[in-house]
Amino acid sequence: MIYLMIVAMGLVVFLNRYLFIEPRLPVRLNRGAREFLGFAVPGMLTAICGPIIFLADHQLNLSPSNPYLLAAICAVGLMFWTRNVLITVLLSMALFYLFRWWL
Repeated sequence: MIYLMIVAMGLVVFLNRYLFIEPRLPVRLNRGAREFLGFAVPGMLTAICGPIIFLADHQLNLSPSNPYLLAAICAVGLMFWTRNVLITVLLSMALFYLFRWWL
């Protein structure tokens, strides 16, 4: 039963993506829908990363000894400074592990 559910959900995800990738299908989104979907990725990323960064042990942690918060601030700064995703990810990961070791 579990394998059937995994395969079924895989098909749902594949068909959902296939509708927008296949150029021969007549599915086109208008400009407003495309702009609205442009906010989906940052919103999802915020929903995933926000609790990890700000809620340590299910309590708000804004202290300067929070390595997640310090690494997130550094990652934002690096992204504005370098404008390169790969460099930002690698440097912010290194900084996170440095902050975790040091603090």
